[in-house]
Amino acid sequence: MEISALTRSVVKRNHAVISPDGYINSNVPGWTGCTVNVIINEQMGARLCQTLVTLQAGGQLAGKPQASQIFFYVVEGQVRVRVDGEERTLITGQFVYVPIGKEYLFEGPTAGTQLLTFHKVYEPLAGYEVPGVLFGEKDDTKAPVYMNDEALRIQVLLPDHLGFDMAVNIFTYQTGGNLPMVETHIMEHGLLYLQGQGIYMLDHEWYPIKKGDSIWMAPYCQQWFTAMGKEPAVYIYYKNVNRFPTVV
Repeated sequence: MEISALTRSVVKRNHAVISPDGYINSNVPGWTGCTVNVIINEQMGARLCQTLVTLQAGGQLAGKPQASQIFFYVVEGQVRVRVDGEERTLITGQFVYVPIGKEYLFEGPTAGTQLLTFHKVYEPLAGYEVPGVLFGEKDDTKAPVYMNDEALRIQVLLPDHLGFDMAVNIFTYQTGGNLPMVETHIMEHGLLYLQGQGIYMLDHEWYPIKKGDSIWMAPYCQQWFTAMGKEPAVYIYYKNVNRFPTVV
């Protein structure tokens, strides 16, 4: 019998590693017939929210974002989506970006469908309209080589346009691939591992990471990763972009 006090989850001042063994379910108004696990939010010092939603047959998510835009990604399963009058069926690897002020409805899921969400308070920018609804999907043919290293590929899921103040990307590391430097930057990250395993260095602490784990990185948390094992390591991640770096 495994000792219940053992976990790989760690929560620090400027980063966190959250493994599924410590999930506790939350209730979210308008989200029914599902379990919601809040992985990252402002109470830990973050300026984003990340959740993982597991839908039962007959479950549904309904709402209308007022302040925070929401990015929904199907980790597993299938679900019907209606946003701003447009209806589609989303399957594993597909997503929809819901801007502020647009109603959404997810319904008719297959049992066990999992949705990853990223939420960020939208910061308007003079001269640019609020982005519209956007559907898309994971597509390895749209993931160019990163920094001239064939072991690293990144697919950009949201347009690189100043109307967007958040980015969501999918980073794929072939076995043995690693970041070419220790990154130290202003952007905050929330991420979920979709496949594989490896070692992540966060603020000079070293963590084993595998599929299903989530990570929060505060601005300027130093970070480095290397993939390990017999399959590529793949994660989807959020970062804040395109806004002036200070309020001073």
